[in-house]
Amino acid sequence: MNAATSSPAFRLTGQHAVLWLLRAAALILLLLPCIWMLGAAFTPTLERLDHPLALWPQVPTLQHFESVWASGIGRQLLNSLLVSCGTTLLSLTLAFPAAYALVRLRFPGRLDLLFLMLVLAVKLMPPITVAVPLFTLAKNLHLLDSELGLMLAYQVYTLPLSIWMLLSFVREVPFEYEEAACLDGAGLTRRLVHIVLPLCAPGLVATAIFVLITAWNEFLLALLFLSTPSRFTLPLAVAGYVTENGIDWGDLMSVGMIASLPTLAVAGYVQRYLLRGFSGGLK
Repeated sequence: MNAATSSPAFRLTGQHAVLWLLRAAALILLLLPCIWMLGAAFTPTLERLDHPLALWPQVPTLQHFESVWASGIGRQLLNSLLVSCGTTLLSLTLAFPAAYALVRLRFPGRLDLLFLMLVLAVKLMPPITVAVPLFTLAKNLHLLDSELGLMLAYQVYTLPLSIWMLLSFVREVPFEYEEAACLDGAGLTRRLVHIVLPLCAPGLVATAIFVLITAWNEFLLALLFLSTPSRFTLPLAVAGYVTENGIDWGDLMSVGMIASLPTLAVAGYVQRYLLRGFSGGLK
């Protein structure tokens, strides 16, 4: 072995090459299902039967998108948008004051810690454990088969997530800013609106993305609460393409693409706020 190949710089370069190869392999494995879904959505049915493992069609077609759109997938798309956005707005509206109170106020007997543990326990419970009680409660309140009932039911999981995520962002707001505002005569509402909320904006966006994705992908509660096809959300619509008579992979993958694009678009648009939220946008 010569001196060039045994130098530290050469060994470091070799290590980097191996790391990049491992990263590329991992990226290919992660993207392979997405590539297959994309190809299947544009592959004619007969071509898919002849070449089931092909990643991309020889003659791309839009027939699957036309088929699922004609079946009324646009209505389910609007339902999911309404439920997800409503759930996110309601969660942030309730979670932000709760997080602020837990950070700024003093509770007797460590009630704040007890409340956080209770919230965490609710978040960690399997969905099936609360599905039946929520169904009974919604039935008694006449909220079954409605978007509002589904938004309220989703708070069982999205609200604890929002509170725990917003706690760290509210803690990063220097209390001296609020003290200075108090000396100038600012009340609690003015301090929240003009000081705390703007400084917590990256954290609010990051929390909103996670809540939105959680509500967008939820299936079990939607299956229990909704019975009218015109009120179905996208996860229920996707499940409807898997039947006992078989699976039309072209239609199924087309619906999967339609269900994935909105969340990807939102996440891409607010990416800078998302990165600021996780990297500590207040520092």
